[in-house]
Amino acid sequence: MTMHLHSFWRSTASWRVRIALHYKGIGFDYRAVNLLAGEHRTDAFRAINPLQQVPVLEVDDIRINQSVAIIEYLEQRFPESPLLPAKPVARAQVRSIVEMINAGIQPLQNSGVQRYVDDELERDGRAWVRHWVQRGMCALEATVARSAGTFCVGDQVSMADVFLVPEVFFCRRFDIALEPYPTLVRIDARCAELGAFQAAHALAQPDAPSSG
Repeated sequence: MTMHLHSFWRSTASWRVRIALHYKGIGFDYRAVNLLAGEHRTDAFRAINPLQQVPVLEVDDIRINQSVAIIEYLEQRFPESPLLPAKPVARAQVRSIVEMINAGIQPLQNSGVQRYVDDELERDGRAWVRHWVQRGMCALEATVARSAGTFCVGDQVSMADVFLVPEVFFCRRFDIALEPYPTLVRIDARCAELGAFQAAHALAQPDAPSSG
């Protein structure tokens, strides 16, 4: 089986998939898509993903888009090192946190949305991003504080942590103060100690500006 991951180094959605792949010990071929250069808008990439977004995971002759769908596929195909808890309540808590980030925060911070606010609406796109991310992070802190142990839900790494870590990095990149979110910061620091999270980090990717 051959896996190719179409990814951009600082894409939070791509980052999630990289963490899952490394955490499960799955080998893959990294295929960089330079979003800043518009490579996702080419006809060639549109044929890979009509929505012109990363990540895309190619597994032999199939393509899977969207980070949640990709990670759910990996969870079912490679159940070792699970990212979803066995107990129904804990599993639901993980999925709730995942969707808070995936559906409630990340779509509002996308660079395409920011550009639209700047260029088409002639408003401050950065202010837009900061408003919605701060709102989402406040809700996320309150939610995770109720379920956290060492990690977001109890004491095992889960999809919730996989989604949290790239979002915390995004906050730092946009100079969003993290002091109001002590639980999230603590969990992010714990994840940073783990090899899978280190290997998946944005700055460790071959297309990152600081890469060799």
